[in-house]
Amino acid sequence: MTTMPPRTPMRMWAQDLSACPDQLASHANPNFGRGFGWRLALFVPALTATALLVAGMYGWLSETGMTGLEWVLLMLIGVTFIWVTLSVSTVGVAIAGLLAREKAQTRPRCDIIPLDVALLVPIYNEVPSDVFGNATAMLDDLARQNSPHRYTLFVLSDTRDDDIALDELRAFAALRASAPQGVAVHYRRRETNFDKKVGNLLDWITGWGAAYEAMLVLDADSLMTGRAIERLADELSVDPSAGLIQTFPMLIGAETVFARLQQFSNIAYGWLLAEGLAKWARSEGNYWGHNAIIRTRAFAASAGLPYLQGRKGKAELILSHDFVEAGLLRRAGWRVRFLPRVTGSFEETPGTLIDYALRDQRWCRGNLQHLRLLKTAGLHPVSRYHLFHGAVSYLLSPAWFFLLIVWALLGVDSETNVVRYFNETNPLFPDWPPEMSHIDSAVFLVIMYAMLLTPKLVGAGIIALHPKATRVYGGRGAFLMAFVVEITLSIAYAPIMMVQQTRAVLRALFGRSDAWVAQSRHAQAYPLSTLLRFHWVETILGLVLLAGLGAGLVSFWLIPIMASLCLAVPLSALSAVPLSRRLPGGLKMQSPNTIREPGIVSRARLERSRLHAMLKAARMPAE
Repeated sequence: MTTMPPRTPMRMWAQDLSACPDQLASHANPNFGRGFGWRLALFVPALTATALLVAGMYGWLSETGMTGLEWVLLMLIGVTFIWVTLSVSTVGVAIAGLLAREKAQTRPRCDIIPLDVALLVPIYNEVPSDVFGNATAMLDDLARQNSPHRYTLFVLSDTRDDDIALDELRAFAALRASAPQGVAVHYRRRETNFDKKVGNLLDWITGWGAAYEAMLVLDADSLMTGRAIERLADELSVDPSAGLIQTFPMLIGAETVFARLQQFSNIAYGWLLAEGLAKWARSEGNYWGHNAIIRTRAFAASAGLPYLQGRKGKAELILSHDFVEAGLLRRAGWRVRFLPRVTGSFEETPGTLIDYALRDQRWCRGNLQHLRLLKTAGLHPVSRYHLFHGAVSYLLSPAWFFLLIVWALLGVDSETNVVRYFNETNPLFPDWPPEMSHIDSAVFLVIMYAMLLTPKLVGAGIIALHPKATRVYGGRGAFLMAFVVEITLSIAYAPIMMVQQTRAVLRALFGRSDAWVAQSRHAQAYPLSTLLRFHWVETILGLVLLAGLGAGLVSFWLIPIMASLCLAVPLSALSAVPLSRRLPGGLKMQSPNTIREPGIVSRARLERSRLHAMLKAARMPAE
């Protein structure tokens, strides 16, 4: 089914990843931005801190001679610690940038060239009332802007369920009838959904892309104010070298314990990491697949994705395509910018631990593909770093898992120590220094936790020291209480996510692919049977560690991790609990988006409810 305008085809072809582009964009400048100093400020402290830790650990371990396992452990310590220190360095870059107060390069509005902008909403088996309710709110808000640009909305459906597709048509008819004057809306449902979202966007570009200078890509749960959309269009208009401009989406719609945890973290600390990323990435930013504006001809000419050769020679689709597309745009000479201060860009987050883990499973395989794409010819070093970081974000979980288990075994000063037994029977195991004690083995974990919490502590400290900042969180007391609750829950859920991501990595490595299913955007309390099936591995690991603790085989400092794993099922059940309005604001982890809901969010909520009621009534005769 389609209600599309006349076709205006634009050619888009798959790039050759083994060779650099034949011709860069006409404006290409290999020295975009002034990011070298900021990148030194990011990597030098991180590398130095890691080198000092590794040197200290080597000096301690080498007292009795280094064995093969000791070298492996030392390598794991360095590999895990460097990524922790990079987060801390990013915060340092952000603070230095804020103190430097660099002047933003702005141009007068008279320099803005009007653009034809397509607002693209790719969907797959989503809730139609949510998608079209958000679209209605965005178009109404956009109509209030005195915009020189022209906007057209396209809902690009890959839905396979005929009942959902029928509701999409009904919701589209309601949207088209209420759309502001001068804003065209279109709907297209593909007959076959080859290549998933990549193929969906490719189909639009090659069919209608030539009529639009820019495309603003949205997810099914995306919501943007008219001002945010206008800001992106203006920025692309006045910067002819920009190929893609990404916003920093803030989380909304969090009603459960787990969703509110994510939302509070995103708003309270995420801004600081975003500032640091924008400062050092400069023109080599990244793309997260939504809430970003893209120059259509640049994307078509330089970001077409080829297939990879998979197992048994089968063609394999690039799954986490957004990182790769950003790298290919930059490779062709286009700037990829990140504007974290563009307010009014929103998205939703999974409402439960299980939904979050399922989304991670889908993302894991695509991110691990990035390791095979590091050899792509002509990529900027920072683009390679983004790809590598995407893969490492998942590989760190099995590295942490192995490292923590070994350190737990090594941290016991007892005649029953398992490793001591292997020391005597197996030369591969190290002869640990005689002064090894509970305290010695806990030092490394304390250092790691301190570094992991540093970005949150700094972000919370900046807010807590400014009364105006804490006011939007309900006051300083409420903010500090919310901060403590968020830290506590994050520590509790971290071991569970470590195991879940380790399982996702193993599934990806052994070729177990997950079916393409719509992301669950509405939290639901899962039955006990589902919770047990989903978390049985964590529960058994926790019980094994508990037995090891009782037998003197496991160090006491592993108790917090052991407790989280043993309680995986009740913690997962807790994640889906709706937050009662009767709770104090701090316990609810209140944030600016919950205390004073943005107008666009309230409007979208009303439109979604209205469409839901309309679609339910339309289905009544059939039921």
